[in-house]
Amino acid sequence: MSLVKAPVEHSTRMAKRAAVSALVGSTVEYYDFTLFATASALIFGPVFFTPLGGLGGTIASFATFGVAYVARPLGAIVFGSLGDKLGRRQTLLWVLTLMGAATFLIGCLPGYSTSGMLAPVLLVALRIFQGFSAGGEQAGANSLSMEHAPHGKRGLYASWTMQGTSLGTLLGAVAFLIITSLPKDILLAWGWRIPFLVAGPLMLVALWIRSQVAETEAFAETKLSATEAKVPVAEVVRDHWPALLRVMGCSLLAVSGSAINVYGLSFATKTIKIPATVYLMAGIAIGLLGLVAQPLWARLSDRIGRRPVFALSMLLSAGLLFVFFLALATANTVLWLAALVLLMLVSTGANAVGASFYTEMFPTRVRYTGAALGTQLGFIVAGFAPAIMASLQGPGTGGWLGPVVFAAVCLAVAAATAWSAKETAQTDLHALGTNQPVA
Repeated sequence: MSLVKAPVEHSTRMAKRAAVSALVGSTVEYYDFTLFATASALIFGPVFFTPLGGLGGTIASFATFGVAYVARPLGAIVFGSLGDKLGRRQTLLWVLTLMGAATFLIGCLPGYSTSGMLAPVLLVALRIFQGFSAGGEQAGANSLSMEHAPHGKRGLYASWTMQGTSLGTLLGAVAFLIITSLPKDILLAWGWRIPFLVAGPLMLVALWIRSQVAETEAFAETKLSATEAKVPVAEVVRDHWPALLRVMGCSLLAVSGSAINVYGLSFATKTIKIPATVYLMAGIAIGLLGLVAQPLWARLSDRIGRRPVFALSMLLSAGLLFVFFLALATANTVLWLAALVLLMLVSTGANAVGASFYTEMFPTRVRYTGAALGTQLGFIVAGFAPAIMASLQGPGTGGWLGPVVFAAVCLAVAAATAWSAKETAQTDLHALGTNQPVA
């Protein structure tokens, strides 16, 4: 009896390790992401873009935030191809190392007052490295955990990647909440660097955890049968372009996070005059809320399907963005916090489901590349969303309307795209990505 159970027990244990690996890797990614997003709204303007003044510095800072999203598709191609040819596990170790190192080095950069134009140039360069590495993280982690997962639970296991996004957002918000209590001169001089320097030790812990995960059987089968793709990106574009376009469209869901965590922070602190600490504490609540809600949404998608959960989540989120910013403009803390809680409860549905939904659209031989490239091309819009929204902002406390219309349209497109996809929740792992509809 033990001989029969051993492979099952090993498979279950490795599936849990893969889920934990996805959790910690994504935690590091979104800790880094949240740090840069928050700093771009509060810190980088006066530190790195001093001559541009208040609004000019903010827009330049937001543009720097968005630059990483241009590098992400290149990272998706490079790391996706490596992941589909050499393996998910080894590629994810490289990704994590580059990401943590870039974030750590941002904390070491001189400001404009010390180095002039060299300071923003170095900031942009390291932001590009952040984006390049991020292009290979989530899709690889999703592929690793989904391929290790038991049948019927792929949505739940893959959602641990998104648990990491919530935990990383939480840790990043806590880190900035602590340092924003420092006097402003200390904060701008060196206080802001501390959370970035912490990324180094976090990366080392995550690397050790990730090194304990074995390669997936699904990938090993493609190597043994010599069916791996010769040029994964070429095969994705040639044979799986409908799935690629769908993942791109669905990835517009990330505009919701940009609207709340980056543009919303800037609007709240600079226009409505809400203290940054108050808004950042709300970010902590969002992280906790995501940790509770996302596994429930993922499990629901295992039962009723990915499409209905994703599409409904996006449509409701589009409407609730208006409610949130309307409440935010009143500066009534109870109102905007209640609206934010409701918005995040809904939006975490698509966030959790996307982890399995995107990877299930592609076969094993090009899964990493297809999911990575599709998401990162879609994320370009999300990356520049804060700068776009800031440029659309009107005067006064009602100036949020134009920016929110833009964000809501993006979420509606994500919902429609998801509904056009093939349902994959109950499809066998080896049949995924085959016979996808082309129109």
